[in-house]
Amino acid sequence: MKEILWHGRGGQGVVLAAQILAEAAYIQGYGGVMSAPTFGPERRGAPVVASTRISREAIRTVAQIEKGDVAVVLDASLLGIVDILGRLKEGGALIVNTPLPPEALGIDGSYDVATVNATDIAVSNRLILGGLPVVNTPMLGAFSRVTGLVTLENIEKGLKRKMPADAARTNFAVVQSACEQTVIQPKEEKTHGTEEPEER
Repeated sequence: MKEILWHGRGGQGVVLAAQILAEAAYIQGYGGVMSAPTFGPERRGAPVVASTRISREAIRTVAQIEKGDVAVVLDASLLGIVDILGRLKEGGALIVNTPLPPEALGIDGSYDVATVNATDIAVSNRLILGGLPVVNTPMLGAFSRVTGLVTLENIEKGLKRKMPADAARTNFAVVQSACEQTVIQPKEEKTHGTEEPEER
């Protein structure tokens, strides 16, 4: 089972992103999928968390996720105020919406770190809601690129089940762009050169 935590702010659509991912995983053939807000509804702008569980078998646990395999961060400023790494398993993947490259985040520990400028992608595609760029759906594209757990084709199908056709089409365009523009720093590269050489 893979457990994913979505970190964002109220109004950024973390719950919807978690639901779309679960829908896409179900379409892809996973036997168990689940999505839920980790906390109840919060005021706009406040930190919020949602979760998705994906499994080949039926999911029998309903407890909140303590540590996820993947953390998707819709607002990079949360890295300084929320203990996101404290809820990410060693060896897991951290995906952040930021214009910075992964190495510039200065993330310590054994994690794959990926970045994508979801905000810029949304603005470029005129995907604005309530005066703010829509960054939740581009992060689905980054998630697909980093993890390979769901295909873009099935994310598109998930979008079509969750929103009107025109909105799904526009949102899928940013999903594709984000997938293409995601930059990944594998954990192996972060530790390269620090290990003792093997004996010959």
